[in-house]
Amino acid sequence: MGRTVLSGLFGLLKKKTAQAGRPDMSRLPRHIAIILDGNGRWAKQRGLPRRSGHAVGADTFRTVATYCRDLGVQYLTVYAFSTENWKRPAQEVDAIMKLLGDFLDEAARDVDKNRVFVHVMGDLSVLSDELREKIRRTEEITSRYAGSQVNICVNYGGRHEICQAVEQFMRTYPDHDGPVSEEDLASCLYTAGMPDPDLLIRPGGEFRLSNFLIWQTAYTEFYFTDVLWPDFTERDLDAAILAYQKRDRRFGEVK
Repeated sequence: MGRTVLSGLFGLLKKKTAQAGRPDMSRLPRHIAIILDGNGRWAKQRGLPRRSGHAVGADTFRTVATYCRDLGVQYLTVYAFSTENWKRPAQEVDAIMKLLGDFLDEAARDVDKNRVFVHVMGDLSVLSDELREKIRRTEEITSRYAGSQVNICVNYGGRHEICQAVEQFMRTYPDHDGPVSEEDLASCLYTAGMPDPDLLIRPGGEFRLSNFLIWQTAYTEFYFTDVLWPDFTERDLDAAILAYQKRDRRFGEVK
């Protein structure tokens, strides 16, 4: 079959894919970040305790993470628990931490089925010894699949991350004299070695970052939707990626 014919068939396939509401697989975002918002409101609408919303939201996370892996998205970073979320009722916080522990156990157990590297980011020093050990064990076991990475942000705050990065740089280079470059500081962030997010999705109808990846999202494309996180589906992710693929990313240049 000639190259011209193959090119025409590929173009037709891309056209049909776009018409079907599916993303162009040749232009996927390399790194997607998601703020998992709306669990509590989802539960309230149904007369359920907030922990029920978090439980369903955890299942949604599993579904979306698997779909991202299958699409070929290399990095997925989710905002699961912020530094401010400790202000919530203790029962709700305990439920979230239990869900995290259960997920880590599952990720370690099913590593060869899921085929993703699970990495937890944030100030983990305040977590229980048991949970920190689960994080360490899961990261070690799943690291064999580093080509597809899921980052879970726990006790995470963007401003706190930058402060910690500055402190780490000062400890690492106590004799540094002169200006500090963006590359210097980025090397001390939780996301060191990763590309910045191409696309950030916030479900739940809010229009703010809420202290999430504020350094890393300087040139990220944002996508907001009213869909509450427990109701978020693969088709909603497709819609976000399609919107991203329509953007003209210039990074400050004139093209």
